[in-house]
Amino acid sequence: MSNATRILLALVAGFTLGIVLAGFAPDTGKAIAEIADPIGTLWLNGLRMTIVPLVVALLVTGIAQSAEAARAGRMAARTVAWIVVMMSLSAVMGAILTPTFLALFPMPQSSADALRAALTSAPVVAAVPPFGDFLRAIVPTNPVAAAANDAILPLIIFTGVFAFAVTRLPAEPRGRLTGFFAALADAMVIVINWVLLLAPIGVFALAFVVGARAGTAALGALLHYVAIVSMVGIVVGAFAYPVAVFAGRIPFGDYARKVAPVQALAVSSQSSLACLPLMLTKAESMGVRESTAGLVLPMAVALLRVTGPAMNLAVALYVANWFGVPMGPGQWAIAILAAVLTSMGAVSLPGTVSFVTSIAPICNAIGAPVEPLALLIAVETLPDIFRTLGNAQMDVALATAIEAPEKGEIHAIPDTRNT
Repeated sequence: MSNATRILLALVAGFTLGIVLAGFAPDTGKAIAEIADPIGTLWLNGLRMTIVPLVVALLVTGIAQSAEAARAGRMAARTVAWIVVMMSLSAVMGAILTPTFLALFPMPQSSADALRAALTSAPVVAAVPPFGDFLRAIVPTNPVAAAANDAILPLIIFTGVFAFAVTRLPAEPRGRLTGFFAALADAMVIVINWVLLLAPIGVFALAFVVGARAGTAALGALLHYVAIVSMVGIVVGAFAYPVAVFAGRIPFGDYARKVAPVQALAVSSQSSLACLPLMLTKAESMGVRESTAGLVLPMAVALLRVTGPAMNLAVALYVANWFGVPMGPGQWAIAILAAVLTSMGAVSLPGTVSFVTSIAPICNAIGAPVEPLALLIAVETLPDIFRTLGNAQMDVALATAIEAPEKGEIHAIPDTRNT
């Protein structure tokens, strides 16, 4: 049984037991909840302690890796440019789609109120700061203090500037610095994996508390969350089709037919890396040269998870909406920038590892509480299907778009049985 399955079962068991005791033995339920609450919070804090060092390390190594890839040649540089544009557009789409879906399909007010009351450890939401204060705060006077105070945007800006400076160093000192941050990221991932081994205990404790205090309203709220975030991922992933048609010059029917086996494998494996051999085969069957596919698709798997910025931002905006966090222009700008940068840094991490480390910085940046993420990670298995699906089909579409300048016009693909 995978750890993700254990976490999901712990969520169900915790909710069920909490709801049952709340209905039949409320005093016992309240007493157990008082014990379970700090246990769940302790587990969440174990995840939170890794966020700042991991975000810094991944951002430095991600920018260095992208810069190194861009130096590899004209096609590699064009691929990196496409990836940066796609990730940025993904975040913008997440900022548009999430409030739109929440307006069309709002969470029931009773569920939102019950969950807010259940998560008593969530901090009080502050008011939107004046825009002038926002501008003055984005450049940190003390990066260490910014890290200590969870001031994520100033920390990200400093780290980004530092990372670009590292790429301008000579090869030897550049290699030493990037090697240090790569090792730091690897060590933090090991720590996170240790913490995730205890996730069934932490999630069970938190789910019990929510079930005992919020009752069945919590279940409906989680299903609503899964639906909203999944819809964002479906829409963003669907843009692979116009990319292949208009940028890749592949007829719609041909692309849809050729990419279908990749989609099936993505849904079943929930791993873009596992789909890579099949993506190479199908891209070549669409007329992409072997040399192009062999360069672009591994880069796409390593650097591009196009649904990441949109869906990570959707989670943070969902939490912000849930807790009534006010969003001014500065908060929207912070959210989009943080979604792009943290997603680009975390593309090489497994979904359960990158969930909190990619989304908590966005929550911190816009003033939304991170405590709900401990529950939402338990149901991430369901939206993760649409994350992987959108990423895999966009990777193939990107290969066709990079190959397109070599083609003269749109051409049909032969319908052969062996492709």
